[in-house]
This record gives sequence, C-alpha cells and structure tokens, in this order.
Amino acid sequence: MTRRDSLLAVLVAVLWGCNFVAIHLGLRDVPPFLFLAIRFVLVAFPLVLLVPRPRASWQAVVAVGVFMSLGQFGLLYLALAIGMPAGLASLVLQAQVVLTMVIASLALGERATRRQVGGALVGTIGLATVAVGFGAGASIVPLLVTVGAALSWAVGNVVARAAKVESGLSLVVWSALVVPLPCLAVSLVVDGPAVIGEALAGFGWTALLSTLYTVVAASLVGYTIFNGLVARHPASSVVPYILLVPPVGMLSAWLVLDEVPNLLEAVGAVVMLVGVAVAVTSARRPVRLVAAPTSG
Repeated sequence: MTRRDSLLAVLVAVLWGCNFVAIHLGLRDVPPFLFLAIRFVLVAFPLVLLVPRPRASWQAVVAVGVFMSLGQFGLLYLALAIGMPAGLASLVLQAQVVLTMVIASLALGERATRRQVGGALVGTIGLATVAVGFGAGASIVPLLVTVGAALSWAVGNVVARAAKVESGLSLVVWSALVVPLPCLAVSLVVDGPAVIGEALAGFGWTALLSTLYTVVAASLVGYTIFNGLVARHPASSVVPYILLVPPVGMLSAWLVLDEVPNLLEAVGAVVMLVGVAVAVTSARRPVRLVAAPTSG
C-alpha cells in the first residue's frame, strides 16, 4: 500500500478504537438499547433515500443487519452498560477473527492453513487469560456478553461471505434499517416509557457528541475509507491494520476513563493480539473478512 493509504488505514483504526470510549460516555445518560436505536436511525436516514440498495437479496441484507449490527452492537452496548471496560471490550471483540474462521470452516467448508489454526489457538489462550484476569476482580458476565457480540459479528461475516455481499456504504446504510425497531421494543420492555422519556428529555451534549461520533466518524467516515482501501488492495494487506484498534481502544480508555488492565488482562491482551496477527497475516489462502458496520 502507498504511504497515503497506510495512513488512512491507521486513521480508521484510531477512529474505531476511540469509538468504544465514545459509546461508554454516551451510555452514562442513555439506556443501551435506546441509545443504539438512535444511533442506527441516524446511520440509515437520510442516506437510505440517497444510496442505492446493495446488490444482494433482501434476506441477505436483513441477515447481515441482524448479526453484524443488531446482534453485535446490541450485546456490545449491553456489556458496556453492565460493567465491561471500554478498553477490554475493544480487545475481546477481536475474537471475531478466530470465530469467523471456525464458523466459515463448519458452514462453508473453508479450510484454514496450519498458521491460521495456530494463530487461532494462541488467540484463544490469550482470550482465556483475559477472562481469568477479568473474572478475578469482577463478574465475568460482561465479558461473556462481549464474546457473544464477537460471535454475532463472526456469524454476520460468514452470512455476508456466503451471500457474496460486498462490504460497501450501501450495505452499512440499508442493513442499519434492521436495528432501530427491535432495539426500541427491547428498551420499552426493559426500561419502560418513563425512563425512555427521561433519557430523551435529558439528552445532553455528552450523549449528542457520542452519537455523532459513532454515526459520522466510526460508521460513515471509517467504513467509507476502509471499503475504499479494500477495493484498491488485497484484504490481507488491509485487515492487519485493524489490529491497531485494541491498543488504541485501551490507550484511549486509560487516558479518558482511567481504565488500567491488571497484569493477567495485559498479558492476555498481548497473547491474543499475537494470535490474531498470526491468523490474519497468513500468507496462504487468508480468510477474507467482511467488516461490520462499525468496530464498536
């Protein structure tokens, strides 16, 4: 890649890494599923009126929306709301790389190379180490919910791959239509109309800036750049830059939220990133990942 494109790839990683802190700050004022509904309404409108529908069946678009957007971010927002640190969330969500390879092997018959299998095993050991370190100081439930978010993302990757759906702006915008109504329904049941009314009435600058960041910077700007890079270069040249997301996420969470991982979490983070790096930079028959509508 050219120096310009490399810098653009780094910019995407920075935008996506900081996204976890932005979400965390917004959740202080707004319930998670209401906040997610608002985000994806703004991702979809008014662009859905201007951007052509993706060249795929409506079933494929809905499935991508259900797993990549609704499932992934519904669980991620829930995890952050119930105590998952933003920095660790940016790391654990990258378990989707390993999970995608496993699911693609089972569902599509894609054979992983030995290097990919080795990287997946190392990444799993790292994730287990993070889980032990996290569970030592708090309930492990938020971490398991985040793993669920990574699993949903991985399923969405395989669905999009099987349907041969390109990860373009049209897919981001149109699949976003799946999210708002189910999230609003869950919020009505879990939070109740009174809480929703209070949250909307007290929707302050922090929530507004958080929403604008997740919609504009992370979703629209980040994925426009990322999709352009994937269109110009092999996925194996672009995807490794996304490994910068967890370090950026953990650094921004430390600077803004004063989150400091314990020793086991830090060791597990390094091991997991090494494993994922080995898996995605395999020189032979790399698994081409289809990115989610945002990375956090």
